[in-house]
Amino acid sequence: MSADRNAAVQRGSAPVGTAAVGIDELLERVRAGYDRIGPPEAAAAAEAGALLVDIRYAALRDRDGLIPGALVVERNELEWRLDPQGSHRAAEAVGHDLRIVVICNEGYASSLAVASLRQLGLHRTTDLIGGFQAWRAAGLPVASV
Repeated sequence: MSADRNAAVQRGSAPVGTAAVGIDELLERVRAGYDRIGPPEAAAAAEAGALLVDIRYAALRDRDGLIPGALVVERNELEWRLDPQGSHRAAEAVGHDLRIVVICNEGYASSLAVASLRQLGLHRTTDLIGGFQAWRAAGLPVASV
């Protein structure tokens, strides 16, 4: 790492030669790189073999319930559990061609998670527009914890 970049990282600012962006712009940039899906498409994808991955934290799952069949992986473990080459991968992480639908509470954190998973080569990863709340509002199945 260059001295300028290292200093910028330590200060918490953007490295020299790059412009800092706000979260809204970052989300827009990330989402421009893939097609997001709504609740009916996510349910259909799951029926066709896609892996639904719930990244909500435990208190939200306890409060609102779970999507039946979804793999629960909290956000801070996501890359380690879904990297097909990783030593800590989940049994469901069978390859880079796996279709993955990431679900957070309202569809924001999941978009950033998709960007990270795509950097690992999981090129068929997308997220659920509106997150778990949209799934539930669409009347799709939810199980109590």
